[in-house]
Amino acid sequence: MNNHLSKMTILFHWLTGLAFLTVLGIGLTLEYLPKGTMSLHKSLGTIVFVIAVLRLIWRFKEGSISSISKASKMTSLLATSIHHLLLLATLIMPLSGILMSIGGGRGLSVFGFDLVAGGEKIEWLAAIASPIHHQAVNFIIVALLLHIAGGLKHQFIDKDGTVSRMLGNFHK
Repeated sequence: MNNHLSKMTILFHWLTGLAFLTVLGIGLTLEYLPKGTMSLHKSLGTIVFVIAVLRLIWRFKEGSISSISKASKMTSLLATSIHHLLLLATLIMPLSGILMSIGGGRGLSVFGFDLVAGGEKIEWLAAIASPIHHQAVNFIIVALLLHIAGGLKHQFIDKDGTVSRMLGNFHK
C-alpha cells in the first residue's frame, strides 16, 4: 500500500483547514471585532466554499486516504465519520452563509466584487440557511477537536508518521 499523499492532497488539506479555521474564528468573535468585519467573514467564507468544492473534486479523483496504522473497526468508523463530517462542514457552513446573505436581500460580494446583487429578501431561504449556519458551529467545533485529538494520538501514542505524512515528509 502506498502511504504517500500527493502534494495537492496535502495542500488542499492545510489550505482548507487554515482558511476554514480563520473564517470560523472571525465568525465566533464578530461581536468583538471592528464594524465591517462581517464583509471579510463573508468574502473569506465564499473563498472557503470554492476551495472546499475543489478539494472535494480532488478527493473524488484521488480516492479516500488510507490509514497508516491498523485500527479497530470502531476507531476506523469514528475517523472516517469525522473526516466526512469535516468535509461536509467545509461545504455546508459557507454555503449556508452565502444563502443566508442572499436570503436576507444582501446579495453576495467578495472583497467588494458583487457576485450576486442584493435584492428583495427571500424569507424561506434565510429561514433555512440561518439555523444551519448558526447551530452547526458547536458540532463542527467538536469534530475539529476530535480530528486534532486523532492527529495528536497518531503523533504521540501510535508514532506512525500520520502527521509527518500530512506535512509532506512521510518516510516509513
